[in-house]
Amino acid sequence: MSEPSKIELLIADDDADFRGSAARRFRRRGFNVQEAGSGNEALEFLNQRNFDVALLDMMMPGLSGIEVLDRIAGEPRDVEVILLTAQGTIDSAVKAMKLGASDYLTKPFPLSELEVLIEKACERSRLKKENRQLKAVLQRSQIDPDIIGQSPAMCAVFRLIEKAGPSDRPILIQGESGTGKELVARALHRRSPRAERPLIIVNCAALPEQLLESELFGHEKGSFTGAGAAKAGLIEIADEATLFIDEIGEMPAAMQAKLLRVLEDGSMRRVGSLRERRVNVRVITATNRNLAEEVRANRFREDLFYRINTMTIDLPPLRERVGDIGLFIDRFLGPGWEIAPEVVEKLERYRWPGNVRQLINVIERAKILADDRSIVASDLTPELNAAPTGSSTLGPGDGPLSDDLQSLQKSKIMEVLDRVSGNKTRAARLLGITRRSLYRLLERYELGDDANDRPTT
Repeated sequence: MSEPSKIELLIADDDADFRGSAARRFRRRGFNVQEAGSGNEALEFLNQRNFDVALLDMMMPGLSGIEVLDRIAGEPRDVEVILLTAQGTIDSAVKAMKLGASDYLTKPFPLSELEVLIEKACERSRLKKENRQLKAVLQRSQIDPDIIGQSPAMCAVFRLIEKAGPSDRPILIQGESGTGKELVARALHRRSPRAERPLIIVNCAALPEQLLESELFGHEKGSFTGAGAAKAGLIEIADEATLFIDEIGEMPAAMQAKLLRVLEDGSMRRVGSLRERRVNVRVITATNRNLAEEVRANRFREDLFYRINTMTIDLPPLRERVGDIGLFIDRFLGPGWEIAPEVVEKLERYRWPGNVRQLINVIERAKILADDRSIVASDLTPELNAAPTGSSTLGPGDGPLSDDLQSLQKSKIMEVLDRVSGNKTRAARLLGITRRSLYRLLERYELGDDANDRPTT
């Protein structure tokens, strides 16, 4: 139970004798008490301060207690309300509870009974607040359950998402095809003030020009062949929400000018309409092109480029995400599957021109071909088996891991295992890898095969 000295209490009652008597008692108990002589005054205090518990008399000048409760019902407040009345009825009690009252008390009553109710209500108020704060912490600590990565390159992306998400400014996401640009857009949206509203998605590369314009801006009836009825575009639908425009580098020049107006002052027109419409949309864009080069080549408007990239998030290709391959294997292989160490080595050394999307497809294909839920080299695609061993994920131009580098990695694993007295879970955590990845490395370097504590998933 919360300490009484920490309880913030509002007493709203037009009976000055009762209000004063109750206030004196609870102040002696260490409560922080605020008095109100009317419903309007009570509502004013509730809008100015955070209370743990509010005592509201049913019958007060101006707003009644139940009207005050009705005004604050459904709002994100932690205050618990106890309604007080000299004329209790079943109907009023039922109505109070439906509006979210914590309790209902009929006068006269001993103040000791009221004190017990206040302390119980305060516990509920504090629990509500703690749950809300815990939810916020969890949301911030997990960027997105679908975004996988612990490499330095991805950690940098996560930091940018944390910074840019709560902003309402346009964000440009750049990266090769298959790197997960839409996942980043969803993560940004979830951290924005518009998170309760939908994320509207359109892909400029998936639609022909006329259809794309209609899809984005909408059209009026008869504005073109087949326009049998007026239709709102995705920009209108995204009003007060977030619009994610994927592959914006494919957007035709005429539409770039129309989008620029939306970003400048929120104004737009449907195809075939003279009527100006106003929208409030946060725009997130993505492209697999280098838009700065597209601007220099006069294929993309410079003014639009500067509008959409208040901040740019560059997604690294999979070949530059050292250490993340094992995470993808663990996630998409699933429990109960085995994978040969040589397969893992092939996956880690491949260049992945199709990035994460290609890796997922390779794993899914291997699972289809595998016997006894065990993946071997023959289950991989021909291009992976044919790829030279020098196709390392270390970066462009890098060859295979040298003997010295392998020795260094082996020594580091041995050092960490010795430091934690052989505890594999702690060793994996210190090395920044999963337990499954650690066991694969132990097999590769023949550092022991303690199967009794081997992870099964």
